[in-house]
Amino acid sequence: MEPSNDTQISESLLLGFSEKPELQLIIFGLFLTMYLITMCGNLLIILAVSSDSHLHTPMYFFLSNLSFVDICFTSATIPKMLWNIQTQSKVITYAGCITPIYFLIFFAVLDIFLLTVMAYDRFVAVCRPLHYMVIMNPQLCGLLVLVSWIVCVLNSLLQSLMALRLSFCTNLEIPHFFCELNQMVQLACSDTFLNNVVMYFGAVLLGGGPFAGILYSYFKIVSCIRGLSSAQGKYKAFSTCVSHLCTVSLYYCTVLGVYLSSAAIQSSHSSKIASVMYTVVTPMLNPFIYSLRNNDIKRALKTFFVKETTKLS
Repeated sequence: MEPSNDTQISESLLLGFSEKPELQLIIFGLFLTMYLITMCGNLLIILAVSSDSHLHTPMYFFLSNLSFVDICFTSATIPKMLWNIQTQSKVITYAGCITPIYFLIFFAVLDIFLLTVMAYDRFVAVCRPLHYMVIMNPQLCGLLVLVSWIVCVLNSLLQSLMALRLSFCTNLEIPHFFCELNQMVQLACSDTFLNNVVMYFGAVLLGGGPFAGILYSYFKIVSCIRGLSSAQGKYKAFSTCVSHLCTVSLYYCTVLGVYLSSAAIQSSHSSKIASVMYTVVTPMLNPFIYSLRNNDIKRALKTFFVKETTKLS
């Protein structure tokens, strides 16, 4: 008997990483630890920026927004996976699958937009230092973030609506630990040509476009740095961009790894490992990248905790 198509599927199965009971506890502990580190690290960045008036600058404004988005990005996948392991349940409703897809696409693209805005901020800081505060005024910073949110909302809505038009076989098993748009399109029983067109067009436009903007910003930054006569001036100018450059490299490399692995290697396990990198590992590492070499963040956190300790005593 051939499988029938049903656009009104009520439930699906998330297969996760492994069905072996001995690995479930290890996976649960590992992902719970990474999730808690991600939450604490990014919350500390937000706390440092909000509590210290010296950090009320465009760079740290964008950084606190990035930390907030990273928290939401990770929260769209990990809690559900931990719940499934804890309850030994793989069932997820169709609505429960579409909703994470919406938020995953939304926060993933918003991450890219914020990294692009931060690249522009670094470009102005290095190449137009005397006009930095005039150009990067609060109105422009707020407008850049607002436009990023609006574009990402519209894109996520379009992608989710396109996913809703798909028909799926009644026995829908998703070989992943969360609902990913790629996987849903591949598992559909109906024609997916239009979905693929919209999905890849959006990826090129909203992923490739900002990446080109980041490359152009750093091309101009490098040109400006090369024009400086002082070695100390070159080091100081470049050091302001190192953290952002590391985050951009990590994010884009992991995202490309997901799509290249799924295209070149027909292995759901490889795709899951690559997905962990950009949905879990990158948001977890961002606070370390921005705080380990950043004395301003360390000073702000130290001052805050000293004040709180003094109040309690």
